[in-house]
Amino acid sequence: MKKHNFSAGPCILPEEVLKKASEAVLNFNDDNLSLIEISHRSKPFVAVMEKAKSLVLELLQLENKGYKVLFLQGGASTQFLMTAYNLLNKKAAYLNTGTWADKAIKEAKLFGELVEVDSSKSDSFKYIPKGYQIPVDADYFHCTSNNTIFGTQMKEFPEFDGVNVCDMSSDIFSRQLDFSKFDLIYAGAQKNMGPAGTTLIVIKEEILGKVERVIPSMLDYQNHIDKESMFNTPSVFAIYVSMLNLEWLKDLGGIPFIEKVNNKKAALIYNEIDRNPLFEGFAAKEDRSTMNATFTLTDENLKETFDSLCKEAGINGINGHRSVGGYRASMYNALPLYSVQALVDVMQDLEKNNK
Repeated sequence: MKKHNFSAGPCILPEEVLKKASEAVLNFNDDNLSLIEISHRSKPFVAVMEKAKSLVLELLQLENKGYKVLFLQGGASTQFLMTAYNLLNKKAAYLNTGTWADKAIKEAKLFGELVEVDSSKSDSFKYIPKGYQIPVDADYFHCTSNNTIFGTQMKEFPEFDGVNVCDMSSDIFSRQLDFSKFDLIYAGAQKNMGPAGTTLIVIKEEILGKVERVIPSMLDYQNHIDKESMFNTPSVFAIYVSMLNLEWLKDLGGIPFIEKVNNKKAALIYNEIDRNPLFEGFAAKEDRSTMNATFTLTDENLKETFDSLCKEAGINGINGHRSVGGYRASMYNALPLYSVQALVDVMQDLEKNNK
């Protein structure tokens, strides 16, 4: 049987997407050529790229609003650098909510003054800071919408009249937001959109060209916009599978539909964590992520038994990040509700056997 895949990333993809992708590797568009051996500038792949971009804007409701879509390489980690290279002229403001925000801050400090408006680092990133002030003269404000390692998620975003940047790597396309509030969104595909190898950038072109430094060609957003994500050879396979995944999401009913499913999954696991005396949640309740539920056993002596029960049930990928420990159930868009129920059943079995 196929395992219940709670992996934090690379993560689960819809079965129908995997089937179409595997077929394309052997014979793409019935041309008797593999997707991964055709030119990235050929008409068939250019059509894939354009369809993927169009679906991004449609699903995020950003059509005709001045946004450009890019599919680049280097993961979100390269975006930590590119964001600052392209936007930080004198001062930037960052909210520190976890490991990835911490890494983004480290890169931005190379380019100018950085104001850390608030941080939950002293409390192991268990919550999302609130009530902070963003300097009005900041070139941009940067935040991370969801924190996979610690299981926290921003439920609200601050009002800032300047440029707003958000790393949405692990929850993009999972919930309804007013995405037009953001001037730059970036997201590594492998968390909730596609396979590893490409990174999505959605950017308002008007925010570029404001810094005084010379930007290296490969790190210049404008170059990639001008070349329509073809400045260098793009990650053909990763972009194609992302396109298939976005088509799958659209056919289901888009973000409004999947948000309801994701809320059901999150409610199911968190209700069990709170009810079952053998488990304890890691993140503050008001900031719990719908994508990544982090929890621990209240009795570590039961770890071997719980791990064995999970293995027997076909549950895969729930070990917590090495910096936190415990467990992490990642519930991205493609994870079915019955997989979460399977995990809850195991948690209840552990309780029954240890009363």
